[in-house]
Amino acid sequence: MDGRILMARVDCTEEIDLCRRHHIQGYPSIRIFRKGSDVREDHGHHEHESYYGDRDTQSLVKTMEELVAPIPLESQKLALEDKSNTTKRPAPKTGGCRIEGYVRVKKVPGNLIISARSASHSFDASQMNMSHVINHLSFGKTISPRVLTDVKRLIPYLGRSHDRLNGRSFINHRDLEANVTIEHYLQVVKTEVVTKRSYREHTLIEEYEYTAHSSLAQSIYIPVAKFHFELSPMQVLITENSKSFSHFITNVCAIIGGVFTVAGIMDSILHNTIRLMKKVELGKNF
Repeated sequence: MDGRILMARVDCTEEIDLCRRHHIQGYPSIRIFRKGSDVREDHGHHEHESYYGDRDTQSLVKTMEELVAPIPLESQKLALEDKSNTTKRPAPKTGGCRIEGYVRVKKVPGNLIISARSASHSFDASQMNMSHVINHLSFGKTISPRVLTDVKRLIPYLGRSHDRLNGRSFINHRDLEANVTIEHYLQVVKTEVVTKRSYREHTLIEEYEYTAHSSLAQSIYIPVAKFHFELSPMQVLITENSKSFSHFITNVCAIIGGVFTVAGIMDSILHNTIRLMKKVELGKNF
């Protein structure tokens, strides 16, 4: 009531442009602004703070008291943020997030869906953009560099599937269209490399490569990023077969015989050419 904190309420269903500029995607959202301004002079970055604490009256009042505690009543100069407050943290500069982890899946067709869910928020699907960048997506265990180096002498193309999603960006530029879901359809194929050492078969590597096709689709529900994956019933099996010593001797003899045969043909051609030239020369002298 002393003017150190001013409270305001915004209806994002009416103030659509304002909420879009401040990356409001979930309701209710509580933002804390200092000095009545939220935009820096350099590149328009936001300086507001987002409240992540409990939504009951006691928690909210406690947070407000902590905010005004360092502010003298006789001064209108606002202090810097109290860094000891653990219930709030600076909001991200963009409306995105980073997802990292592992998911156990069965060897049957399935879906991996990334969407916004919260028990204490509601979402405006028309304001959500599911554009994303895939840094890495793979199936199976990660192959160590040492094993990959050993196996590349057998199959140089292993580990470079012709349509991986790694490092690719999927941006939704349809600003006028809402509820756009980005879907990826993955066809997964298992590749197994088997080598023979001391007359024993040894599985050197198992890798799941995939091809991918992506598309955008509209729905009436909250937009998501969806990955449909299906394991192919076919499998690529690469086997290393050692050659016998007799096969090596046969190849060597074939190479040597070929060299002698080619040398004999060249000698015959050269000899006949010289004889023909001598006959022509003798005929002219006669």
